[in-house]
Amino acid sequence: MTKRLAPNSSGSDLSPGELRYALRFISGKYQGGEFPLGEGQEIVIGRSSELDMVLVEEMVSRKHARIALSNGVISIEDMGSTNGTFVNGEKVDNGTLHEGDRVLIGTNILKVIATAADDQKQDLKSVAAGRVTARQRMSRTVEEAPRMSGNLEEIPLPDLLQLFGTSRKNGVLILRTDSREGRIFLSEGRVRFATIEGLETVPSLKAVYRMLDWREGVFALDPPDTREFEHPVDAGAQEILMEGFRQQDEFNALRARLPALELRMGLRLPLEPKLRELSPEELDLLQAVINAPSLAAVFDAVSMTDLDAGKAIITLVQRGYLEPVG
Repeated sequence: MTKRLAPNSSGSDLSPGELRYALRFISGKYQGGEFPLGEGQEIVIGRSSELDMVLVEEMVSRKHARIALSNGVISIEDMGSTNGTFVNGEKVDNGTLHEGDRVLIGTNILKVIATAADDQKQDLKSVAAGRVTARQRMSRTVEEAPRMSGNLEEIPLPDLLQLFGTSRKNGVLILRTDSREGRIFLSEGRVRFATIEGLETVPSLKAVYRMLDWREGVFALDPPDTREFEHPVDAGAQEILMEGFRQQDEFNALRARLPALELRMGLRLPLEPKLRELSPEELDLLQAVINAPSLAAVFDAVSMTDLDAGKAIITLVQRGYLEPVG
């Protein structure tokens, strides 16, 4: 099957005559390396040492993929690899690449970037400038198992979930920001458990929905964790993203009606509405609000999603059960 990929809009300020391309490693053990792609050039990628781009890891076939630039068009072809070649999360046999596209080969993610002609004349050999070329890095024998890692600014969590879902990855996806750490446990590309450090009681899907909003930080895919979890889930990337983004949008629209998250909430006294008029879920939420030091802590303490908790808190305030205190 031939998969043709829709072109991306180019964000480059270079004129067509100045435009050159390169493949930049944004994940994997060669992260940071770049490989120039010149007009009329063909790059064969694989594990075999005689190829143009050598990726030394088991998930890469001896001859894995071919990328070529001809008349300004970048083409990609999978060469019958065992684990497949993926572009922007889709498995491809043949296709066309554009600036900004991401290619997954083994545990390596390469991004198509535009460079100035002068940059490529240096042929990426300027070690004095602190740059290590892809060929230099690829010539090293790496003893440890390949570990996919990178920056969330380059590859945000939604893209990672789609990529790992399509390629049916197994492992523990670790996300780290300046102040938070989360873990998403994957089995055949599907989420089976998730947790945020310090918030272990937050349910898995609620934790993933929160992590979708982490825009900065780093990620790494560690080996699979086969332990049995008490409350596992089985959710694919598409269903998580659709529901997660829906909840994010609705919760953001709700924020203006919520009291400030740093405030503490308490019972409105004298309490006029009857407690028996509340559902068991509303009573549990009411108790959590009374016990929590702030409204923000309430969202961490309850099992319901942030959106459902926000709606319920607004309802309890409107019906006269709750008010800010202190």
